[in-house]
Amino acid sequence: MKPSLFHSMRWKRSWTLILLISFIGIWFLFFDTYSLLTRFSLEMQKRDLIERTIEYQEKTAELNEKIEELQNNPELLEKIAREEYGMRKPDETVYIIQRED
Repeated sequence: MKPSLFHSMRWKRSWTLILLISFIGIWFLFFDTYSLLTRFSLEMQKRDLIERTIEYQEKTAELNEKIEELQNNPELLEKIAREEYGMRKPDETVYIIQRED
């Protein structure tokens, strides 16, 4: 009878330990501050931010090229000033012609 009781207690202890370890594992995977779900979410945010950073770097490079071109080409600068900003020389009169299509 005693060996049976010993095995029964040992079996209960083993299952208790297994359940405890499983509970702790599940807790860390899903409910902890650094859970698997949180890590996945943070990784997705990181990828999104990296993509946005690359886009902004490309846009910055394009704008720097445009600045360089405007600094080296006064005719282009004058064209943009006249067309986009409506600037004129002091002795000029500007006529705006609107087309009806």
